[in-house]
Amino acid sequence: MNDAEEAARKLFAGPCDFVWGATSAQNLPPETLNEIAFVGRSNAGKSSLINALTGRKSLARVSQTPGATRQINFFKLADRLMLVDLPGYGFAKRSKSEAEQWQEMIFSYLRSRARLRRVALLIDARRGVMDSDREVMALLDRTAVSYGLVLTKADELEAGDRAAALDKAATETSRHTAALADVQLTSAQSGDGIAGLRVHLAALAQ
Repeated sequence: MNDAEEAARKLFAGPCDFVWGATSAQNLPPETLNEIAFVGRSNAGKSSLINALTGRKSLARVSQTPGATRQINFFKLADRLMLVDLPGYGFAKRSKSEAEQWQEMIFSYLRSRARLRRVALLIDARRGVMDSDREVMALLDRTAVSYGLVLTKADELEAGDRAAALDKAATETSRHTAALADVQLTSAQSGDGIAGLRVHLAALAQ
């Protein structure tokens, strides 16, 4: 483990507490720290990834029910960074009105947070970028929020398929103005890529 990885590990191993749950754009908390938001399709492994980054088992709720997270959850990390867990999207059984409410709430969050430094857009590595992901990428482009793709569940891919998944994701990012070229490949189960993602995100801490 190099110095950057050790510093990032210590940051993410620090105190991390749930501080706020917002159910609408009208009750977002005051901005006190730089923010990193995590967003992805329902069941993309968002809660599992947040738990893996922080070395905890149940910081972010892991549910077997797609679309379980219905609010924006804020976690304060070591008084240096705010981790923001956004509701999942793309759940087929969610009504059109619920989908519209999701977009309105998320869009309001994205365009109003002056201290939002990065959005981690989670993509299930087994499925790749889907149409609903592209819609969110377009939304992020419009709000000019810097975002990076984080491929999850890499442990469920064969070694050769991992490189192909990275290549396809990189091709997608090249089509979007606010997307970072660097794509992260991770697994919350095996720990692959977690240390590298911590380093990437720790650079945004205060």
